[in-house]
Amino acid sequence: MGGRGEEKEAEGVMATDFFWSYTDEPHASRRRQILSQYPQIKDLFGPDPWAFLKVSVAVSLQLWTATFLHNAGWLKILAIAYFFGSFLNHNLFLAIHELSHNLAFSTPVYNRWLGIFANLPIGVPMSVTFQKYHLEHHRFQGVDGIDMDIPSRTEAHLVTNVVSKSVWVIFQLFFYALRPLFLKPKPPGYWEFINLFVQIALDAAVVYFWGWKSFAYLILSTFVGGGMHPMAGHFISEHYVFKPDQETYSYYGPLNLMTWCVGYHNEHHDFPRISGSKLYKVKEIAPEYYEGLESYKSWSQVIYMYIMDRAVGPFSRMKRKATKSE
Repeated sequence: MGGRGEEKEAEGVMATDFFWSYTDEPHASRRRQILSQYPQIKDLFGPDPWAFLKVSVAVSLQLWTATFLHNAGWLKILAIAYFFGSFLNHNLFLAIHELSHNLAFSTPVYNRWLGIFANLPIGVPMSVTFQKYHLEHHRFQGVDGIDMDIPSRTEAHLVTNVVSKSVWVIFQLFFYALRPLFLKPKPPGYWEFINLFVQIALDAAVVYFWGWKSFAYLILSTFVGGGMHPMAGHFISEHYVFKPDQETYSYYGPLNLMTWCVGYHNEHHDFPRISGSKLYKVKEIAPEYYEGLESYKSWSQVIYMYIMDRAVGPFSRMKRKATKSE
């Protein structure tokens, strides 16, 4: 499929370039093959009717928790943020991922409004901007200069050992969010400003009525939930190459119940029009397409492997050159 000096990786030495593929991304061709053999999978396309309720419960519970902690000590706030709030805010981040594919309502604008609502406890406006870049990640997976899911060369050259990889994991949400703004900035549009103003209004209301500790709880929940945290393992597990010639990996563990089944990542890229709640059915209908692929059962283990494996780092991603049409 490609190469980058695999002999270095075999010796346990981190490579100095990405994996380069000279074929198209694998999901479009596999989707055509599966649909030709199992056309009934098209019946799974469409929104999740429970999405609005699930988002509403998570948002309400997290905002209530923030108000409950308005006079709490900082140690208590940090503990609850890590062991409770982080799970809710990461759940909402993945709800926004689901909504970026219009999988709550058939009408796209309703999904956009629900995404802005799901964004509220996260504390920082990102829902609308995320959709712009994420859809490019699906359409141009691995394409150099377009897919902003892939680390920059600067990141890759700086993150080269256990210590720097640990720091990178802790702050990976910042890299994930800021990378496209530096490498491929897009001018903000009407909806970005709506997202921004709604978020600022919520943040200001939290500070005004309940104080800075309540707001800090929300921000801490976002930060720790996107760092050295079991749920954040999906950032690494989805596309970091641990097995040569495979660029997308699924996770079949219990945390799928809290993450909109984003662990079914091969299935998701094959069929982005199927909601997370139904992705398991794809594997049930067409098992022969997935059972031979490398997969994971623990996101925590993935984080550990990423940090401790001397041959794995930000360069462990599959890239491909852009074509003229791109």
